[in-house]
Amino acid sequence: MELAHSLLLNEEALAQITEAKRPVFIFEWLRFLDKVLVTANRVDVKEKQKKLVEQLTGLISSAPGPPTRKLLAKNLATLYSIGDTFTVFQTLDKCNEIIKSKDDTPAYLPTKLAAVACVGAFYDKMGRMLGSSFPDTINNMLKALKSAESQGRGEILLSLQKVLCGLGGAAASCHRDIYKNARSLLTDRSMAVRCAVAKCLLELQNEAVFMWTTELENVATLCYKALEGSNYGVRVEVAKLLGTVMATALLPKHASVMRQNVKRATLEEVLELMATGFLRGGSGFLKSGGEMLKGGGSVSREVRVGITQAYVVFVTTLGGQWLERNFATFLSHVLDLVSHPRATQTHVEAVYSRRCVSFMLRATLGGLLGEKAQIAAGKEICQAISKQMRAVEAVVNDISGENKAGAADVSASQHVMVCALKELGSLVQSLSATASPLIQEPSIGLLETVTSVLLHPSMAARLAAAWCLRCVAVALPYQLTPLLDRCAERINSLKSSPEAVSGYSFAMAALLGGVHQCPLGIPHSKGKLVVSIAEDLLRTAAQNSRLSLQRTQAGWLLLGALMTLGPSLVRYHLPKMLLLWRNVFPRSQKELEAEKARGDAFTWQVTLEGRAGALCAMRSFVAHCPELLTEDVIRRLMTPIECAMTMMSHVPAIIKVHGAHLKASAAMVRLRLYDILALLPPKTYEGSFNALLRELVAEFTLTDNSANTTTSLLRSLCHYDDSVLMGSWLQETDHKCIEDQLQPNSASGSGALEHDPSSIYLRVPVGEAIPGPLPLGVSVIDASVALFGVVFPHVSFKHRLQMLDHFAECIKQAKGVRQQAVQLNIFTAVLSALKGLAENKSTLGPEEVRKSALALVMGALDNPNPILRCAAGEALGRMAQVVGEATFIARMAQTSFDKLKSARDVVSRTGHSLALGCLHRYVGGIGSGQHLKTSVSILLALAQDGSSHEVQTWALHSLALIVDSSGPMYRGYVEPTLSLVLTLLLTVPPSHIEVHQCLGRCLGALITTVGPELQGNGATISTIRSSCLVGCAIMQDHSDSLVQAAAISCLQQLHMFAPRHVNLSSLVPCLCVHLCSPHLLLRRAAVACLRQLAQREAAEVCEYAMSLAKRGGDNNTIHLNITETGLEGVLFGMLDRETDRKLCSDIHDTLGHMLSSLAVEKLSHWLKLCKDVLAATTDVGAPVVFEVEKDEEDSEKKDEMDDDSMFTGLGEDDKSKPSVAPRWVTRVFAADCLCRIILLCENDKAHFDLAAARSAQAKNPKGDQLVLHLSDLIRMAFMAATDHSNQLRMAGLQALEDIIKKFASVPEPEFPGHVILEQYQANVGAALRPAFSPDTPSDITAKACQVCSTWIGSGVVSDLNDLRRVHNLLVSSLDKVQAGKGSSSQLYSESATTMEKLAVLKAWAEVYVVAMNIKKDAESKPAKPVQSGEDDDDEDDMGADVLPPDSLITLVQPELPSLSRLWLAMLRDYALLTLPAEFSSQLPPDGGAFYTPETIDTARLHYRSSWAPVLHAVALWLSSTEFGAAEEKEDVPSALSKAPAISQAASSTTKSFEESVKDRMHLMLGVSIEFLCFPRPEEPIHNVMSCLHALFTLLASPCAKIHIAEDQLLAVELLNVLHRLLLTRDPPAVQLQVTAVVQETIRAAQDHLQRQKAGKEEEGEKDSQPSLGEGADTGELVPGKSLVFAAMELLVFILVRHLPQLNARVKESPSHVPLRPQRLPEESARLVANTVSILAELPSLCSPAGSMTILPTVLFLITGVLRETALKTADNSVPVTVTAALQGIKTIITSPLARVEGMQTQWSGLVRSGLASVLENSQPEESRPDMDEVSMLTAITLFLLSASNELVGVIVLQKGCMDRFRNALNSSDPWVQARCYQLLLSVFQHSSRALSTPYIHALAPLMVEKLKAVERSRPGTAAELQAVQEGIRVLENLVGMGEEQNRVQLLALLVPTLISYLLDENAISSAPQTVIGAAPELKIRLESAILANQASSRAKAAARLAQPQVQAAPSIKLKTNFF
Repeated sequence: MELAHSLLLNEEALAQITEAKRPVFIFEWLRFLDKVLVTANRVDVKEKQKKLVEQLTGLISSAPGPPTRKLLAKNLATLYSIGDTFTVFQTLDKCNEIIKSKDDTPAYLPTKLAAVACVGAFYDKMGRMLGSSFPDTINNMLKALKSAESQGRGEILLSLQKVLCGLGGAAASCHRDIYKNARSLLTDRSMAVRCAVAKCLLELQNEAVFMWTTELENVATLCYKALEGSNYGVRVEVAKLLGTVMATALLPKHASVMRQNVKRATLEEVLELMATGFLRGGSGFLKSGGEMLKGGGSVSREVRVGITQAYVVFVTTLGGQWLERNFATFLSHVLDLVSHPRATQTHVEAVYSRRCVSFMLRATLGGLLGEKAQIAAGKEICQAISKQMRAVEAVVNDISGENKAGAADVSASQHVMVCALKELGSLVQSLSATASPLIQEPSIGLLETVTSVLLHPSMAARLAAAWCLRCVAVALPYQLTPLLDRCAERINSLKSSPEAVSGYSFAMAALLGGVHQCPLGIPHSKGKLVVSIAEDLLRTAAQNSRLSLQRTQAGWLLLGALMTLGPSLVRYHLPKMLLLWRNVFPRSQKELEAEKARGDAFTWQVTLEGRAGALCAMRSFVAHCPELLTEDVIRRLMTPIECAMTMMSHVPAIIKVHGAHLKASAAMVRLRLYDILALLPPKTYEGSFNALLRELVAEFTLTDNSANTTTSLLRSLCHYDDSVLMGSWLQETDHKCIEDQLQPNSASGSGALEHDPSSIYLRVPVGEAIPGPLPLGVSVIDASVALFGVVFPHVSFKHRLQMLDHFAECIKQAKGVRQQAVQLNIFTAVLSALKGLAENKSTLGPEEVRKSALALVMGALDNPNPILRCAAGEALGRMAQVVGEATFIARMAQTSFDKLKSARDVVSRTGHSLALGCLHRYVGGIGSGQHLKTSVSILLALAQDGSSHEVQTWALHSLALIVDSSGPMYRGYVEPTLSLVLTLLLTVPPSHIEVHQCLGRCLGALITTVGPELQGNGATISTIRSSCLVGCAIMQDHSDSLVQAAAISCLQQLHMFAPRHVNLSSLVPCLCVHLCSPHLLLRRAAVACLRQLAQREAAEVCEYAMSLAKRGGDNNTIHLNITETGLEGVLFGMLDRETDRKLCSDIHDTLGHMLSSLAVEKLSHWLKLCKDVLAATTDVGAPVVFEVEKDEEDSEKKDEMDDDSMFTGLGEDDKSKPSVAPRWVTRVFAADCLCRIILLCENDKAHFDLAAARSAQAKNPKGDQLVLHLSDLIRMAFMAATDHSNQLRMAGLQALEDIIKKFASVPEPEFPGHVILEQYQANVGAALRPAFSPDTPSDITAKACQVCSTWIGSGVVSDLNDLRRVHNLLVSSLDKVQAGKGSSSQLYSESATTMEKLAVLKAWAEVYVVAMNIKKDAESKPAKPVQSGEDDDDEDDMGADVLPPDSLITLVQPELPSLSRLWLAMLRDYALLTLPAEFSSQLPPDGGAFYTPETIDTARLHYRSSWAPVLHAVALWLSSTEFGAAEEKEDVPSALSKAPAISQAASSTTKSFEESVKDRMHLMLGVSIEFLCFPRPEEPIHNVMSCLHALFTLLASPCAKIHIAEDQLLAVELLNVLHRLLLTRDPPAVQLQVTAVVQETIRAAQDHLQRQKAGKEEEGEKDSQPSLGEGADTGELVPGKSLVFAAMELLVFILVRHLPQLNARVKESPSHVPLRPQRLPEESARLVANTVSILAELPSLCSPAGSMTILPTVLFLITGVLRETALKTADNSVPVTVTAALQGIKTIITSPLARVEGMQTQWSGLVRSGLASVLENSQPEESRPDMDEVSMLTAITLFLLSASNELVGVIVLQKGCMDRFRNALNSSDPWVQARCYQLLLSVFQHSSRALSTPYIHALAPLMVEKLKAVERSRPGTAAELQAVQEGIRVLENLVGMGEEQNRVQLLALLVPTLISYLLDENAISSAPQTVIGAAPELKIRLESAILANQASSRAKAAARLAQPQVQAAPSIKLKTNFF
């Protein structure tokens, strides 16, 4: 391929390659040329131009394929436009010659087509430069057009389009000719030609004025004719032409019109023309008009759907502003369409027309208008509805019957109503909360208007009105409860009107169905209300025969709707429901029989409707309350169901007697029965299988049904990918909802609410805007097919065989169309059954069952109907999957092989090729591996069969399936398949779109098969890769959008496997262009691809997109709106237009990926993007300005004003904005993006530091810091938080909270002591205030409470007066909480109230916790004298700028009495709610303080999110008030009267203080332990921390300590739970807090033990004392009961976690590699230190025997910690762990145990072992050069000093100790020497001479040596000097200790040394030792001399030491620590 990359075609290379590869080589060269010509140097091109032209024109006659000719033409044209143009006419003539040629052979065709393409390209590129040659060219082409075949016709027309485009107005002389010739081809039998004509005429109408003036009617008629029998592509193109021509006629685009003074069409004329098409189709205009209206066939559906699309094009072309101005006209026109009798000749036709009109409205209103305009449109629709309704009422009330025509008007008006109400509902739902002005404005009266339609005589209109109300309630949930009440009240007052009963019950059912979309729900009492109304209706149904039908239906409908509210509500009404169900049906067989004889037609109708309704309510129950379906309930449901099954068999007889009008009611009963059975487990109705299956089979084989109804399920049961084969089964498009009408199955796309009223309360299927159940006939068959699939797997093999044989028989019996219908239904049922088998993992059955099934399926593989062939292939694959035996699969495959080898007809070749694909699809690569080679070779052969494109399509599709399912096994066939795919792409005409789509599927599957290998560089892989890229390039250039989508997904695959080889610079612009494509699938593919690219290379993607925007100027064919906001802006814009779920989620992801990789670098850009989107708030109902609250003091007035003035002036300039302001959904997304940007900036601290940010900006002006945009952030959050849309308010409050959390501590550099957020307090207050207004939904208020507490707790505002504004909001909410449960006007469910109240309590708790922490910090600092809390009043005189330490607490203090009660009540509730299910009987029957029993499940979630801060707050309150001791003194009942909810607490007055302490302790510990036992992994870590803080705070108070110590098991439990917590949670903060709690627990136990001992001593029982403490006399600690054991477990775990080397087992394991001890990180070190100090405390809790049990372990661990952490540090500081370990050793050795009799031997053993391990650990080793000898020596000294008795005379230890000291004295480190001297001194001075003497003897000589040596090397540093001083101090002390007679010798040692220090360096350094030694009489004088010497030496030393004294500090610290 590389050889093809040259400017001239490399002809030698071309000659060398095989014939087959030449086209690919040429195409690759043309691709290269296309890229290079534009960028190449013009001079080079001109040099080679002649040769190039030759080569290119030579290619024209080499019969190039379609993609090649397109590129060839493009290159030639580009070449001429860049180089010289003088030979262009020769080339043009040459092309014209070819076109004229008479050669009509197929071989010559490609050459002709290439010539045509070249002519088009020349004119397109050069246009008027080609001068006057065009008339000849055009005439030549028009001549050729007459004789050409379809491919030629298409190509010529497309070329003409290009000629017209290039020449513009210059070609006016030829316009008429082209129009005349093209006109007739609009009805060509080839669809591709029709499309080409439409495109050509569309181009023509730009210049040809006559098309939209004189010829307007003819053009319209032509278009209508063109739509007859059209396919989707033609409809889209013709609609575009028709819509554009009509729009141009109305508003001409250019001035030429003004010149030619033509008559412009009026809007009425244009609309009239289009209406003619909609109502009469292309049958021509009969001027007389009269007879036409009366009779005549109906319009063909294709025409109506096409014209519907044309209406949308028409309005879209005129634009949103036009629609705004003319909406009233447009609305009345489209509503007239649907009221016209010709549009509604049959019911199904009427439904189709309604769908078309709804589509026109939704596509124009929903897309083109902004939110403000939509509200105006809503008003218009309301007026239209009320106008219609007035007319209807006039007719209904016209008793005299004068108005005969009225009846027809009423039936027509129902369709108008349905369309208008449906659109109004969709409008309100899409506007969501933004629609509130529309609802609230009394002049519109939307609700009155809609509810008035509930009394319309037609059921369809009543249902539509009910649906519209549901939409209103979902959009504005606060309307839900009032609407329900209103309907209930109307039903009761208008009981006697059948319409009212029906209409209002529809409305109630619809509203109940909408509740699940309103998270806040409805009050529980509404359930009771509904039940009572329904019961009443059912009870009174029999009283009045005029109403009995409506009342019965209404009653059951309401009960069915009630079930959607879910188990928590239905639970209460279940017994009543079961009773009602039982009573509807006869109790026994006898009653059933008796019933048959009774009754007339009417009573039977009521009975059947009643039973259908009951079954429907049951089904709703089973679907929505699965939790309530116990065995018992199912058993009780089965009684009526079985009765219904029995009744089914009697119904035909009853219908015979009473007439056929009962058939519908009977069908309804069957439908309901099938529906509920499909939801129940089949085991429950096994006994009735036989009868049931008979019914089901009769149903879908149409046994009793004369109509040929087909099921609608086949499409969903076939595989999604097969849609390409079914042709008519459209893929996802924007027109899906109207195109569905054209599907082949019965009543397809004619869904309407009136077909099944129960759908009004069911969930709307995904992707539908409004539920559309199909007509009853189809629904019953669908239900029977679905149930058949459920039951079949549970039926015996014998019955299966019978049924399959019966199916074959049915098909044989039926003829013609009926046979097709029966076969379709049977196949759907069989597929459904096979699917059921596969899901149940069961088999098909023995050989005869398989045979029968196989015969059935194989028979259909040759069916002429492609849909049946598809179904048969699918069934075959599913059968292979279910049977799963290799032989069976082989047999099936072989049958198809044989068929394909012999068959010649298209039908069997297509069917059997699909069969092969499906076999592979369902059995997978492994199962069908042995057939792979044969399958592939056959399919490759079939795919080359150019004679039938259908065969090619099916073969390629199957091939793609095989490639997909074989995976790597296919690797060997990749090359041949790939070369075939390329060949076909280069040769198959582009009009065969299906073939190209399948080629795309194949290519994608092949890329996946090769997979990551594609990155390789081998020759074969390079070839494969370049082939794939060429394939993608061909498909990208195809005219069909689905093929382009396939190309994009192939490139996406390639990018995944070989990202380097996909050229983003060309791909990204191409994707950006597709974003504006009119085809949904192409937009989806483009966005999906962008999403993947943005994940890896977001920056490049954005860059290339911007480059496209810059290039956009010179190429105006691309209508792209990429502006300076780049691709991101376009995507944000798409979010406003797109409704497709998948597409929107992909756009969200793409923007998310871009944001995460780019937002931090391009902060300003992204913030501006978000800001522009958010600033576009619709100022519906006046701008959002905050009304100043009048009752506040004037001082607040001035603050208020700046709130207002800050945020006006947003989004003034309308002109620059795109046509539609961002909708609320997009704004919510933008607010979420804002939060994400703040999160992304977290990693870099500069973003949150103003000073740093400013200096960074000064250095690098391009850099960008978040903190510089703070005012923008606040403004955006503010705009969002005060919007109309509730979702946006939530997002805004969330953003505000994030901003406060992140920026609270950022200081303001210009005002030291202040923070940057302080200047925004007014805004924060203003943003929060609206959320506390009474009509705000609970969830927003709850969120706002959270923000309040964050703001108050953040410490931003220091002045209490400023804080009060936000604080007052919380105070007012607190009053609400105290109002108790039953507040009067309740709009939402009780759990919403719970949520709000708990949020308030949580917010207060958080504030209290912060306040207490501030107070604690203030108390711990030596502050100014703090006034106590009582004298608040004098506080203000301290000045507001100095924060009084308890300022925040003064805000909380007044509320504390009530708060503490509410908090405790809340914790009590929470404790009850966390009980396991088996204790549910213990819950209080009337709920808790803040929840009602009905909403218990949702309440749990709210409690779960708010209990932790409350627990902490209560703990703080209890410990600060000594467990509420102060509070007890108050008069409790009066305090309680405020909060009636807290009934449990009322009894506490009688309890003693101790009991209440106990209760509260149990509550607090219970809640904490329950939570810590099992914190859910998703539980936020701050909940765990809050809980631990609470425990710590609690245990710090003496009351709690007493309590926990008295109940030892409780303490053990607590420790065990904490141990579990440590196992699951890692953060160091948690572990540290755990150790703090453990410490408090241990202290509590110690205090308790002390008290016990003291008590015993008072009683004088000295003897029994040793047995106190754990372990008693035996020393045994029982796990589970022993506190010490539990503590040890936990502490050992921490130690081993942080110092794994301590674990002896680790060391013994063979794989253990000894680690060098590392310094622990600071947090771990603190943790280990805490642990060690707790460990050392443990023995004090034990009896002596117990101590001896644990001491070995404790000592082992402590010495271990010492060993592992005693490492030298640079500054000689001692690690906290070492300090703790030494302290621990001291604590243990000095414990009183040593004095206990009977323990001595054990004790001394222990102490000796301890010392031995320390000695062993302190042995100098090479492996541990950094061991801290000082710490080890300190430990040794500790042992020697504290446990001297046990160690005296143990020679081994003594020797070891001396060694260590000796090593230290000889150490090179002066610091070690100094410490060693200090320690030795303490040993020498020890009171027990037995201990010290050996050491003195051993070590004193060495010391003297060392000190002598100093003479030779004087100390150089302060440290060395200190060492010498310490040594001298030891010697002095030794002198003092020696006995009289020995002192002289000692002095003789000391004095000379000292003197030698004193003497100057140059003085004589020896001294008369002997003299002194021999003269005792000089002793006294010498002593004084020594003292004098000493003094002067000290002075000198001090002088020398003056500077570096600091270093000695640590040593002093240590001494104070231990000795």
